[in-house]
Amino acid sequence: MNFTDTHCHLADPALRENLPHILTAAREAGVGRFIVPATRPQDWQDVSDLAERVSENPLWGNIHIALGIHPWFSDDVSETDFRHLEQALKASPTAWVGEIGLDFYDKTQTQRQRERQIQVFSRQLVIAQTLCRRVIIHNLKATADIAAAVKQTGFTQGGIVHAFSGSAEEARVLTKLGFKIGIGSLLLNPNARKIRETLKTLNDTDFILETDSPFMLKKEINTPANIPGIAKIAAEIRGTCVEEIAKVTERNADALLGR
Repeated sequence: MNFTDTHCHLADPALRENLPHILTAAREAGVGRFIVPATRPQDWQDVSDLAERVSENPLWGNIHIALGIHPWFSDDVSETDFRHLEQALKASPTAWVGEIGLDFYDKTQTQRQRERQIQVFSRQLVIAQTLCRRVIIHNLKATADIAAAVKQTGFTQGGIVHAFSGSAEEARVLTKLGFKIGIGSLLLNPNARKIRETLKTLNDTDFILETDSPFMLKKEINTPANIPGIAKIAAEIRGTCVEEIAKVTERNADALLGR
């Protein structure tokens, strides 16, 4: 079986310092393709350098990168950053735009902070649409505003709403807009009931697998080698076999990556 980890921060110091071992372990687990997002301008070069490093070691697998500004860093974004993002994307024709999105989890956020997140998100959607790039979206408590921004900007390139934790109704809103739902390490938490119920309702064409490495696990560093474990739980929830989960999620990842 072959798997893709569609969201892993391999350029993060927690993984980068031990990258050969991590990628070898992933390959032994059947995970040979990775989508690696950036979160802020300071990360863009690290992610680009990582892709070049891995390309020189074909046994490590295939890496596809995304460059963008995470909503956590919206307050610090300047016009120069948007120009640099466009330049970086033009220099890397296969790069997606990400990790972008909205995070309204913190109830102490001001309205101005939320509006600024929407501005930064919308601006990056416009860049992605102009350059015909897919996006990776971070979404916490913000599905309605994400959908509104997608519609308002006319974004039609699709992509992934990663680490999804919402309801079946929210998932349907997003899949109708052309996005795949990122099913990930939340499944490793038996108390995460909502995503399990949502997963039961998704069509085979609606979802892909991810880890969000090195994050999401409380007592250990998450790595892409955990993808088969996520697939096993997904198979149990959907009443099928791991081989079928691998088949449909790889087909969905292929579609996103243009294969």
